[in-house]
Amino acid sequence: MRYIAMKEAGDANVLSVETTEAPQPQAGEILIDVACAGVNRPDVFQRMGAYPPPPGASPILGLEVSGTVAQVGSGVTAFSVGDPVCALTNGGAYAEQVAVNAGQCLPSPEGLSLAEAAALPETCFTVWSNVFDRGALKANETLLIHGGASGIGTTAIQMAKCLGATVIVTASSDDKCQACLDLGADLAINYREEDFVEVIQTFTKKRGVDVILDMVGGDYIDRNIKVAAMDGRIVNIAFLRGPQAEVNFMPVMLKRLTLTGSTLRPQPPEVKAQIAADLKETVWPWIASGKMKPQLAKIFSLYDAPAAHQMMERNEVVGKIVLDMKAESPE
Repeated sequence: MRYIAMKEAGDANVLSVETTEAPQPQAGEILIDVACAGVNRPDVFQRMGAYPPPPGASPILGLEVSGTVAQVGSGVTAFSVGDPVCALTNGGAYAEQVAVNAGQCLPSPEGLSLAEAAALPETCFTVWSNVFDRGALKANETLLIHGGASGIGTTAIQMAKCLGATVIVTASSDDKCQACLDLGADLAINYREEDFVEVIQTFTKKRGVDVILDMVGGDYIDRNIKVAAMDGRIVNIAFLRGPQAEVNFMPVMLKRLTLTGSTLRPQPPEVKAQIAADLKETVWPWIASGKMKPQLAKIFSLYDAPAAHQMMERNEVVGKIVLDMKAESPE
């Protein structure tokens, strides 16, 4: 099979298309013929040498795919050969075939292209785990999303609006803010031009927000505490500005705040399987009804994986970048 190799850590140009033996599904796994693979920031960090795969995971990049079931391992009854699926992988998505624990697989939603389906798993699993489980967002509460135009952000906006929450986002340009508003956000703040703390305090009449999804960190950590409502929940999933900050913890106590966070990839299969079950029950019907749809920024050939990573690093996209793993060689 073809796959996108990374012979050493480095910039995007270390990526190249090579061939290797296809994996075989073990008990409880399915083998997927990959149509498309989603590109995510952890892929970039792994390529740079800053995010090694957990023990037992494939060293091949990539955390989400769409495609069809090629083989079914022993003990698997939920899927059959030929079924269209999408899946959260532990690695190995940048390849023409990948073996995945069946509990981390979902039927590809009807009405979506395989490219769109490939943009669902990593973002939906992440948002559900952090906003709905850890953040316990409820209808009529207010969610603040930093990085609203990202793949995570565009997914979180739609899921929160389907739930019936008020959504505030921050983004780096007016165009990105408008894209978030078009997806249903109630307020979009260009953080390069306005102080999100002041804007939110005015918008909420100083009540603050109930749940904050933060992938920025750094100085945002203290500012999130300032803008959180009583009994607010702040969930960190990344630290683009760094994991350290000087923080006054008195408001944490006085507001009864919960500070939490998580990484998805190292969690055990049974945890991911439960998230998948929750998504199938709650989120997949939203997609089927047209209330929610993945936002594709661009589809690249697997041979253009370096350009896809460079686009991700420039932070210029709204939504998801996807690799076409069936594209023919340009030669």
